[in-house]
Amino acid sequence: MTVSTPRPEISMAGEVEVPTAAPPWPHRDGTRITAVRAIATAPAGTPLVVVRVDTNEPGLYGLGCATFTQRWEAVVAYVEQHVARIVVGRHPADIEDITRSVGYAAYWRHGPVGNNAISGLDMALWDIAGKRAGLPVYELLGGRVRSAVPTYTHAGRATVEETLADARGFIDAGWTHVRLQVGQPGRGTYGAPGSRGGYPAAAHPDGWDVRHYLRTTPELFAQARAELGDGIELLHDVHSRLTPKEAVILARSLEPYRLFFLEDVLAPEYFDRLPEVRAASPVPIAVGELATSFVEAVRLVRDGGVDLIRCHISAIGGLTPARKLAVLSELTGVRTAWHSPADVSPVGAAANVALDVSSPAFGIQEGHVYPDPVHEVFPGTLRIERGWMRPNETPGWGIDVDEGAAAAYPAGRSGHDAWALGVRAPDGSILPP
Repeated sequence: MTVSTPRPEISMAGEVEVPTAAPPWPHRDGTRITAVRAIATAPAGTPLVVVRVDTNEPGLYGLGCATFTQRWEAVVAYVEQHVARIVVGRHPADIEDITRSVGYAAYWRHGPVGNNAISGLDMALWDIAGKRAGLPVYELLGGRVRSAVPTYTHAGRATVEETLADARGFIDAGWTHVRLQVGQPGRGTYGAPGSRGGYPAAAHPDGWDVRHYLRTTPELFAQARAELGDGIELLHDVHSRLTPKEAVILARSLEPYRLFFLEDVLAPEYFDRLPEVRAASPVPIAVGELATSFVEAVRLVRDGGVDLIRCHISAIGGLTPARKLAVLSELTGVRTAWHSPADVSPVGAAANVALDVSSPAFGIQEGHVYPDPVHEVFPGTLRIERGWMRPNETPGWGIDVDEGAAAAYPAGRSGHDAWALGVRAPDGSILPP
């Protein structure tokens, strides 16, 4: 049976109550989207947002990741006040057309709030597609090219000795890729504890000093390579704090320690300088976490700025653009390393792994071990086993949400604002966090 929805006349001068428009093609069945809503929860203390898309088929719904932890309330409002009214009544199979329609309807686009909302919709539609087909999403992407994916984990403590002790524990548990961070004087340290009053003679004693960081980071990796051996892959995250010249200085100083990658050496404001930094760096450069559109991520790959692209895929609009980015990466010799710490929902992590096992461009996957409350809220959450991840074999993502359990862990305001506003130099000037 072919079902069509009348096309309303939409004018920029006046609002239409239901702006949904049927596309100019028939559908082979009457399946339709009936509701779209956001579910916010914080079972591990970090606000997570997933989008649920319901259909008129009993029991058929999909889940997608829309987690923008720092501004999650704006994403929830975007989903429920804008996305839902556009897509209710659409056939869920038209993933590309639906997500493009939502993006174009806003006129101004390519921002993290809108893209996370679209991502939640996009991934939920892929989940529905897998359930309708009776297949896991990775099979819809072409199937496996590998059995499982290696992950990296994070070791970061106040001292080098403590950081390396953490790393040895992860290595004993099966990880072969470990990101190392170590504490610095001042409050602004990333990935490891800082210390108050680190520069008592400075105008801002709690500041973070780039010169100290450039001097001491090679010392961390010299000791790590000596103690952990050559069989372990070492990684490091700058967290966007350097100028282009400082990035080259750091990369060259780390050359003897053969890092797997050096992450986010420049802030997004300097992304146009990444090709020259990469050309001068003997260490592979991984960037993309702060890309807030598919177009921006494409430029990083196309223009030669990265060796590994590591987007937060909900920030670029979901699985649909990310799979295109993976193909572009394959064609240009770039590898993927999707962002996936605590502020990616289990649904987002499942989308990462579906891409990982189906893409020849795979490089490494960031890993996060979710605590028990997350597994309670999201049954089917993927687990890391001796450093490896595998996708679920059930249809769609193989992940559900227990909304009763989710409600027991209400999302509050992210603590990121308070931390970010404390990242200042010893002279008191604010720095990229």
